[in-house]
Amino acid sequence: MNQRFYSLDVFRGATVCLMILVNNPGSWEHIYPPLEHAPWHGLTPTDLVFPFFLFAVGNAMAFVMPRLETAGSRVFWQKVLKRTFLIFLIGFVLNWWPFFHRTDAGISFRHWVNPENPDSGIRIMGVLQRIALCYLLASVMVFYLKPRRSFVAAMVILLFYWAACLLGNPADPYSISGWFGTSGVDIPVLGVAHMYKGEGIPFDPEGLASTLPSVVSVIFGYLAGDYIRNKGKNFEMVTGLFVAGVALLLTGYCWDMVFPINKKIWTSSYTVYTSGLAFVALATMIYLIELREIRGGLARFFDVFGKNALFVFALSAFLPETLWLVRFENGSNPWSFLYDHVYALIPGDPRVGSLLYALTVIAFMWAVCYVLDRKKIYIRV
Repeated sequence: MNQRFYSLDVFRGATVCLMILVNNPGSWEHIYPPLEHAPWHGLTPTDLVFPFFLFAVGNAMAFVMPRLETAGSRVFWQKVLKRTFLIFLIGFVLNWWPFFHRTDAGISFRHWVNPENPDSGIRIMGVLQRIALCYLLASVMVFYLKPRRSFVAAMVILLFYWAACLLGNPADPYSISGWFGTSGVDIPVLGVAHMYKGEGIPFDPEGLASTLPSVVSVIFGYLAGDYIRNKGKNFEMVTGLFVAGVALLLTGYCWDMVFPINKKIWTSSYTVYTSGLAFVALATMIYLIELREIRGGLARFFDVFGKNALFVFALSAFLPETLWLVRFENGSNPWSFLYDHVYALIPGDPRVGSLLYALTVIAFMWAVCYVLDRKKIYIRV
């Protein structure tokens, strides 16, 4: 059944819009709690953004995979490996970009490993890199296992990850210092110099170990997309999605009692719970947009983002780092100029100005996407 689902574009666009919003506050010191990640265990709206995007990747895969299956293994591997490589490369280059940084002595090259500090270097993993690896692994699973066995494999992965956490450090398996993934996988493979250190210690929230359960977010997205594609636009399909979402929510909630919901180590309960929310959100969008045909300005706003989702996310990371190289006499740069000279001066709660700045970034990125959409330019990898 070959039907176009406008709601899937809106879902993807809303997700990437929120990704840009939470990544571009005027000041990281002035953020409303819902726009921050949970400190460790728990969930905020911001913690839904990444799994929702992976879920959207799986949705899109469901509509592409039939063509790849028809084309055969050779075409499948060519397309999947090429796309995986490009997405990973873009993310990695953005981590290194700009290749120079400012010091008191001037501009110096950003070394792969800092010669003055061997524990500091260029980070290997990141959001786009995780998307690339999840896309690769989920594509292979779906291509060879098909939907039913992919679901079984996804359950095995979640249970295996739970067991790995428990066996890695039975005394304290879910703490930042006790989690097995850092010392057992990420440090040996990636190296301390190439890991994220924003938590105060070498710990990568997009590391290799926690990438394994995040693959399941893509699988759940694929299963939802495959169900939508086969059922078509009707109330039965929407009801099925909603019921599946509620079942996943209940499962994730119950699992949280013994395996805490945690985005930073991407626990199995977190995967199941956020996938359930994605099912419910998508079912609601399909009901409103496809069945009730409510397509107002908000849907059109998000749809523009959805048509160039990966491009606009990469652009939102590229521009601040690039404009940071340009400095005015007062020390500010073109990217932060508006916040420093307008929004930061708004009286009252400083979080208001920080949020308004983030919304301005959203407006700018939307304008870029709107121009591309008007010209029918869709940048995909």
